[in-house]
Amino acid sequence: MPDQPGMHRKSETSMAPRTREKSGKQPTINDVAALAGVSKKTVSRVINRSEFITDKTRQAVEQAIKMLGFVPNPQARALAFRRNFLIALLHDNPNAQTVLNFQQGVLDAIKDSDLALLVRPVDRGSDRMLDDVRVFLEKQRPIGAMLLPPISENDELAALCEDLGVRYVRVGSAQLDDAKHCVSSNDREVVAEAVGKLVELGHRRIGFVRGPVGFRSAAERESGFHEALSNAGLTLPAEYSAPGNYRYTAGIEAGEALLSLAAPPTAIFCSNDEMAAGVMSVAHGKGIAVPTDLSIIGFDDSPTATHIWPALSTVRWPIREMGVRAARILVPDFLDIISRPADEPNVMASTFVERQSVAGPKR
Repeated sequence: MPDQPGMHRKSETSMAPRTREKSGKQPTINDVAALAGVSKKTVSRVINRSEFITDKTRQAVEQAIKMLGFVPNPQARALAFRRNFLIALLHDNPNAQTVLNFQQGVLDAIKDSDLALLVRPVDRGSDRMLDDVRVFLEKQRPIGAMLLPPISENDELAALCEDLGVRYVRVGSAQLDDAKHCVSSNDREVVAEAVGKLVELGHRRIGFVRGPVGFRSAAERESGFHEALSNAGLTLPAEYSAPGNYRYTAGIEAGEALLSLAAPPTAIFCSNDEMAAGVMSVAHGKGIAVPTDLSIIGFDDSPTATHIWPALSTVRWPIREMGVRAARILVPDFLDIISRPADEPNVMASTFVERQSVAGPKR
């Protein structure tokens, strides 16, 4: 049978990858190069998503990788890049849910890549913060770092990343840097909208629970609050303003102060949901019905907002989406370009979510 040798050779070729798998030998980059008919360096360029490869060559290499079941060695790639395949998240934020939500967004963005996320808390109050971050970045050698507020507002920290050759993205409630280094939200505008809703409902005695001193987010939200009052020809009496630090206990303290006044507010805007929950707890304890006697609005739309009763009207801060966007800005060359629209915004819009904690004041 003259066609048997040819048939036999074809069978060997088609079964070659399976034979290697059965033998326990893992396919190498050299195997990929031989099958694709290119150099080892070209295979490396395709794996590392180099832009200087033709579509035809890229498809040939990707097909060979698929046929062989080749899995790139991240350690070898790290040596080639002189970087680990890590991106770092640096934070010193009193709201754990904010950090978790942002982290989930980053993980959403990098899930199909070789990247891993390294989360590092820092102490912004320490004189050694910059030195500690320097040691961390030099030791871990991440490709890039994402900076959450309030440390994202530290220009020296951004400069440190620049000096070390570490890509960085700053996250904040206002534009902190150029578009290649920043993802922000529109806190001021959306707070003005939310407080404006209270004014529309007829509230004139509106209290305010501030965020932590020195936080840009707190300043932006306070500016939006005052803007809404000013638009309505109102001002904030000193006794209607209470300090806060984004923690539940601060909401308790603010609620005790504001709701013990001879003429307490009929509505209170809190700079985050945790403090709003604290204020609502005090109201319940004093027999003040929400929203019949008191309207309350928070900020974040964290799980707390729907875990309390009545459900909290709040501003939805798109922190998870900001995490996705920050990762895409930070390491676009390591992510799927097809899934990343060129016109994605760097300013993510927050939205007011009205639930059961808001109503018009008693007449």
